[in-house]
Amino acid sequence: MNAAVRAVVRMGIYVNAKVYFIYEGYQGMVDGGDNIVEVSWESVSSILQVGGTVIGSARCKSFRTREGRLQAACNLVQRGITNLCVIGGDGSLTGANLFREEWSGLLEELAQKGKIDAEAVKKYAYLNIVGMVGSIDNDFCGTDMTIGTDSALHRIIEVVDAIMTTAQSHQRTFVLEVMGRHCGYLALVSALACGADWVFIPEYPPEEGWEDSMCVKLSENRARKKRLNIIIVAEGAIDCHNKPITSEKVKDLVVQRLGFDTRVTILGHVQRGGTPSAFDRILASRMGVEAVLALLEATPDTPACVVSLSGNQAVRLPLMECVQMTQEVQKAMDEGRFLEAVRLRGRSFENNLNTYKLLSHKKPDAELPKSNFNVAVLNVGAPAAGMNAAVRAAVRVGMTEGHKIFAVIDGFEGFARGKIKEISWGDVGGWTGQGGSILGTKRTLPAKYLEKIADQMRTNNINALMVIGGFEAYLGLLELSAAREKYDEFCVPMVMVPATVSNNVPGSDFSIGADTALNTITDTCDRIKQSASGTKRRVFIIETMGGYCGYLANMGALAAGADAAYIFEEQFDIRELQANVEHLTEKMKTSIQRGLVLRNENCNENYTTDFIYQLYSEEGKGVFDCRKNVLGHMQQGGAPSPFDRNFGTKISAKAMQWISKKLKETYRQGKVFANTDDSVCLLGMRRRNLVFQPVAELKSETDFVHRIPKEQWWLKLRPLMKILAKYKTSYDVSDSGQLEHVAMLPKEAETGAI
Repeated sequence: MNAAVRAVVRMGIYVNAKVYFIYEGYQGMVDGGDNIVEVSWESVSSILQVGGTVIGSARCKSFRTREGRLQAACNLVQRGITNLCVIGGDGSLTGANLFREEWSGLLEELAQKGKIDAEAVKKYAYLNIVGMVGSIDNDFCGTDMTIGTDSALHRIIEVVDAIMTTAQSHQRTFVLEVMGRHCGYLALVSALACGADWVFIPEYPPEEGWEDSMCVKLSENRARKKRLNIIIVAEGAIDCHNKPITSEKVKDLVVQRLGFDTRVTILGHVQRGGTPSAFDRILASRMGVEAVLALLEATPDTPACVVSLSGNQAVRLPLMECVQMTQEVQKAMDEGRFLEAVRLRGRSFENNLNTYKLLSHKKPDAELPKSNFNVAVLNVGAPAAGMNAAVRAAVRVGMTEGHKIFAVIDGFEGFARGKIKEISWGDVGGWTGQGGSILGTKRTLPAKYLEKIADQMRTNNINALMVIGGFEAYLGLLELSAAREKYDEFCVPMVMVPATVSNNVPGSDFSIGADTALNTITDTCDRIKQSASGTKRRVFIIETMGGYCGYLANMGALAAGADAAYIFEEQFDIRELQANVEHLTEKMKTSIQRGLVLRNENCNENYTTDFIYQLYSEEGKGVFDCRKNVLGHMQQGGAPSPFDRNFGTKISAKAMQWISKKLKETYRQGKVFANTDDSVCLLGMRRRNLVFQPVAELKSETDFVHRIPKEQWWLKLRPLMKILAKYKTSYDVSDSGQLEHVAMLPKEAETGAI
């Protein structure tokens, strides 16, 4: 929430508006006085990395009465406030809408009582409202992600990872209760991200007799030498008769029926706390800026709107449509229409549920179809967190579709050397939380091994290829498809899933691994800022990875609240460096006496990190001193973030389903033969959808020299970073959200949210 508060304040000041804090929510609005305070640029310094909200939040009974709202209106009019930005859940937003509808009546009543004059009634005749949804449950319809959800998932996954290490030593079953009284999003997504054995959510109660099914599944897993069982329970979980399923009930059942050593962990308010994730900071900053733009453009006829996220697009939706739909979900659940409830939650929720069901329950071999197809899976390029989750999903979905899955060790080089083995369902258990690449990965391209790889494909009768990797994987597929003329073995369906911390693969807005790297950068910057605030007057120059792609530097700067980010895509010269130094010199005269500058490793061959460090040190003499930090391979390691685990899982499952479809289409006279462009595809996230694109068609979109796409969506966020760091720049509003209707959001949208 603090990132949103900061963005609203700074964007408001940037467009020359007066901005006020209202402390303690609606209570502060009713009480007035010191609770409503005009704020400055510096008021929101150093709050980006703080959890909770610095302006406080409170439940307010008096605002629910007309008398309370009358007092609130009086307090606002006295300060000339007619634009409200409300960050909260559906209760807060519904209250705001009612306040807006009553506004003119409230003003007339105040005038009658002599509290305001007729002039004020005319001058402040309309109240504009824009909402942003801050709720860790992600229970608000119309947006993929609410502010706070990703951070809550980080807390849950940290706990699950910690529990996994203890339980690996003892044979234990853990029942984990997570928040979500009315919405199972946190439970479902964390179950998907950690490969839990069972999950209970309010929208999708288990069928009659679930007790038997669950115990059978747990004992089967034990029999497969799996030491740990994890069951995740949403606090609002129910059975199909609307009776609660509690974590204690689940524990007692496991102990009585199976005699397993079982522990209950209730996460409670841990999920609300802690440092916000990089995703949440960027999301909230974008929403905050969009909210100010929406208020500036609002007319008396514009309905109160809520700023939300669809894919990587900011959109505006009518507030009451969203609230209505959110209430519809609850109604459907109360009436036992659970399939309807899942559908109303939106496409993202439905996909998560379907993917979880697909990956968590292994059907008996007798029930699995037999396709007689062999599919090979390999990792290519540098390791990226989330690759293992993608391999796990590919293996399990492939087996569900009836294929034999072969794992290739060490990329194309291992392929040429025959490092290929069949891999089974149990082999990939527990892979989602592992960083790096368990299969091993190499940057080597296939061109010099074509004959050997063709031999291996023939020997192992490989009918399709799934490549998970970065730019080398993309180049590799181009080389293999070019070699089809010479080698029939490559005339098979091939698909690539983008996985690289650099996020530089053409055809996809996101790559697996980039979110984890971004969180590493953000965490490091937080620590550095903390050390700087102790010493004062210090500027840090930080070098990030990414090759020629500035994604990590730019988004890291936005998430960490940096003063500048130097990237290859936006050329800069000595004059700009000079302007940045002057900007920091001015900043040191204020109460914020620290600076943060990010530099992408290949942004300029002459203006190196050392050069920039020396330049800043010389020019800042007597005003500030400098330190530099090269983050290096730290950005490639670590446990994958919830976003990367889930994105990897979902995108990989979809890619394997595409392979199955292509295998059926291209199977003729006893063999697979695919030689068209659309049989070699990259599956990427484009705006709001997951799209399969032939790699041949992506060539025109690629800058091969610098290994980046020619156009990159995140460059539109450059001005945002500069505005929030107090630079004068022009902000392109052409891409800002137009008011849409909830029902009009693309039903097919596969979302960039997890």
